[in-house]
Amino acid sequence: MNVLIISAVLGVVMMFSSFLLKQNSTIRNLAIAGIGLLFVVNALEIGGTVFFKVNVHGMILFDRFALLFNAIALLSTFLYLVLSARDMEKVGVNYAEYFALIFFILCGITLVSSFKSFLILFLGIEIITIPLYILTGSDKRNLKSNEASLKYFLLGTFSTGLMLMGIALLYGARGTFSTTFVDVIEVKPSPLLVTGMILLLFSMSFKVSAAPFHFWTPDVYDGAPTVFTSFMATIVKAAVFIAFIRLFDDSFEKLQPQWRLLIGIITAATLFIGNITAVFQQSVKRMLAYSSIAQAGFMMMAVFAMNNDAKEGLLIYTAAYSFATIGIFAVLAKMPDYTFDGFNGLSRKQPLVAGTLTIFLLSLAGIPLTAGFLAKFYMLKAAMATPGSLWLVIFAVLMAAVSVYYYFRIIQAMYFKEGDASLITVSMVFKQTLVLLTILIVLLGIFPNLLLTWYYF
Repeated sequence: MNVLIISAVLGVVMMFSSFLLKQNSTIRNLAIAGIGLLFVVNALEIGGTVFFKVNVHGMILFDRFALLFNAIALLSTFLYLVLSARDMEKVGVNYAEYFALIFFILCGITLVSSFKSFLILFLGIEIITIPLYILTGSDKRNLKSNEASLKYFLLGTFSTGLMLMGIALLYGARGTFSTTFVDVIEVKPSPLLVTGMILLLFSMSFKVSAAPFHFWTPDVYDGAPTVFTSFMATIVKAAVFIAFIRLFDDSFEKLQPQWRLLIGIITAATLFIGNITAVFQQSVKRMLAYSSIAQAGFMMMAVFAMNNDAKEGLLIYTAAYSFATIGIFAVLAKMPDYTFDGFNGLSRKQPLVAGTLTIFLLSLAGIPLTAGFLAKFYMLKAAMATPGSLWLVIFAVLMAAVSVYYYFRIIQAMYFKEGDASLITVSMVFKQTLVLLTILIVLLGIFPNLLLTWYYF
């Protein structure tokens, strides 16, 4: 509750700062300090200190799983702003409003990580996505940005309609908006219940860009300003996955025979389409968009397995994926050329940046001693504990091997190709933050209990 209320207040503060503060540096520092404050109050709530005691009538539950994910999301947002906040100045003149929208999105993230009612789930998803429509089209001078925003809005509203219809059918079947059904599911579930569940599954699959509901992702990620694509592809996607696993764990756990095979097919299709299509991309930004679809396939395995290993793995995955992808997009935003050739010879010009970028790519590829390896390992372990899942585990391993190819294309360009890769001048703070991200990825890859200990104690 600490983060939910304070982030809403900070969003309003950032709106007023647009005309109260004249210097962009002051606005930026205020936003970064605000994220730091949110991280601290969330840590205090994990320790049992709650500033705002509000009777939410059981519609929100800030349990350890939700609070730990909030900590990961807030730390990722803090590092994201330190790396990329300056680049937001290039997007447009509404600098303070961008930060206000990010704080409002954090409100939605807090809701979707803690909901116990379908109404809160719907509100949280919409509080996240409506500001994202604006951020996607914030570069008004760029037709691709305008097109991406319109496409995201139209398809997003369609998926929201599916969600509302699913919630209505579930209410008709159960007579409550609560996600926890206290009565026992009948041997043969009613058609209303199964149809509502499937509509919610399709809607949530759209939000996390799982196949075959992924068609909006490459165009939206490619058209949106790079600095906002970074936020959309990491923290927001991770939050919706947390909502996904909470929804199916609370509401549909007893209906696993009805949805497990369908989830498995969606997972396999997402892994296949994301990885195979990424191989043929010539733009690194578009490749990362398809890569995010492939990573969504691995995270879908947590929903497929729905056990304790899946929850632990999803926490590690959200941290590993967010840290690595934020770092890669931060470097990409500094480069004038988004093609693979644009990275040729980068290691000779910027050896530290190239070194950290290599660790990020190795983590996304799932190479040992990185957090990405352990994240994938936990997903595979969770799936193996599920009867009849061997085919999916083998297929996921094959697709992970395919992903190594397109991630290593960037490493090959940086270290083994002649070229004159140019990087906009980066500050010492930028480089130090990249190093910090690298250290976090390696530490999580060797000592995952640094994170998981907070889940239990």
